[in-house]
Amino acid sequence: MIKKIYIAGPLFNVHEKKYLEDIAEVLEGANFDCFLPHRDQTGIDPEELKNNEMSQETKDIIFQTDIEALKEADLIVALVTGQDIDSGTASEIGFMFAKNKPVLAITAEERRYRNLFTEGMFTLSVSNVQDLLEEINKLH
Repeated sequence: MIKKIYIAGPLFNVHEKKYLEDIAEVLEGANFDCFLPHRDQTGIDPEELKNNEMSQETKDIIFQTDIEALKEADLIVALVTGQDIDSGTASEIGFMFAKNKPVLAITAEERRYRNLFTEGMFTLSVSNVQDLLEEINKLH
């Protein structure tokens, strides 16, 4: 049974973060336990996240927190918008694919060619959050 969902995607601007938070809100409203990397980090100084100058300790904590969340997740939802799939998102997709866990891509109705290798790891791809929820419920 699917309970825990890791939500991956680019975190370079307010719009991307908000879209990821909207995905989490819908899924959490349907009683799924979601991990959102930019929202659910613990044990770090939030001020350090406001710029690109992070201590190695903070980087290590973020990495370990994300890896543990990926290991615990039953599936990943990956926002795959932009000129190319975000490198961090692609890494998270690859990790989950290697663990034989479902990879659900959400395109936000953006039409473009994507990296074929990464796209080959998608269990399925949907255009919007409502379709996403329907597909996750089919996997139950």
